Amino acid sequence: MVLEDSDVEMIVAEIEVSEHDVETPYGRVRCTMKGVPKGDRPVILTYHDIGLNHKTCWNTLFSHEDMSEIMQHFAVCHVDAPGQHEGANTFSTGYEYPSMDQVAETLPHVLKHFGLKSVIGMGIGAGAYILTRFALDYPNMVEGLLLININPCAEGWMDWAAHKIHGWTHAEPDVIISHLFGKEEIHHNQDLVGTYRHHIVNDMNQFNLHLFVKSYESRRDLEVERPVPGSNVRTLKCPSLLVVGDSSPAVDAVVECNTKLDPTKTTLLKMADCGGMPQVDQPAKLTEAFKYFIQGMGYMPSASMTRLVRSRTASGSSVTSFDGNRSRSHTHEGNRSRSHTNEGRSRTHTADNQRTRSHTEGSMDGAANSNVDQAVPKSTEVSC
Repeated sequence: MVLEDSDVEMIVAEIEVSEHDVETPYGRVRCTMKGVPKGDRPVILTYHDIGLNHKTCWNTLFSHEDMSEIMQHFAVCHVDAPGQHEGANTFSTGYEYPSMDQVAETLPHVLKHFGLKSVIGMGIGAGAYILTRFALDYPNMVEGLLLININPCAEGWMDWAAHKIHGWTHAEPDVIISHLFGKEEIHHNQDLVGTYRHHIVNDMNQFNLHLFVKSYESRRDLEVERPVPGSNVRTLKCPSLLVVGDSSPAVDAVVECNTKLDPTKTTLLKMADCGGMPQVDQPAKLTEAFKYFIQGMGYMPSASMTRLVRSRTASGSSVTSFDGNRSRSHTHEGNRSRSHTNEGRSRTHTADNQRTRSHTEGSMDGAANSNVDQAVPKSTEVSC
């Protein structure tokens, strides 16, 4: 079924929205709940990057027509980092901003406030780091993670020196812009970059923002290791989808993070024609990938999968590719097995988690496939 714009607007308008200030040991946290949590089903919990709040970070994605179907199945809890929400009061002089670890420690209090048992996390940059720390410390509370521009490493002294020197000659908004966008975007997409620069300078509380940036720059290593048979290392226990644009400044960091995680539970998605903010650049593609990710976790089995198709080979990894341009037309299950040409597509190696693989194969074929051998790694090529 193809939703008309008026249908999407009606669905969005019907979703209940409420704001909550949640008290935690590390200060008050502003949360915006959209929709009503449904029984034991997890809530999608988002966390933004430095220089942003939940609106400027996620509105484009969650306002997209393709996201409306997901929001019919899941409530969404947007969390703003301390002091980063719209109209935030300035922290008092001498206020000690929480560390990234402490910010992550506020999230169990958020879940308790709303009576939630678990979440599916969606974070970018600093928010991705915070959600990963939360999932490492509270694995039973996190069912899955979509992590954009995740950097698992502490800022080294070389990075610190570079940022320090850069800070002497550039205002903090410029430093934040270089974190959010790649050099190519800054030079060629000046309208988009200018919009976010204006927001950072005019809409954010500059004192509070400075404290959040310093906290992120002072983060420590996540200390995750890729597990090997017989080992008991610290790693994410939940399915994880790592996302990065092909011209994002975080490409190297995301690829490195992928090498540290469990390959049976992790997928790396590198998006073509995309910069540092895939949720703004390519919201339709990101929504489609997220929908597959959710299906792989066992939710939304009858969701309309529209543009992604799959071809399999016997290989130990999978390849994910996206066309730079895509049709907005919707197809149904009977058409999902159509082959697509692969000219002009960028590819990135991924390691699909076993639950995602078995569920996705069944839904893409248009029928359940209960005989998939989950112990055998397969290669998946995804296009849209």
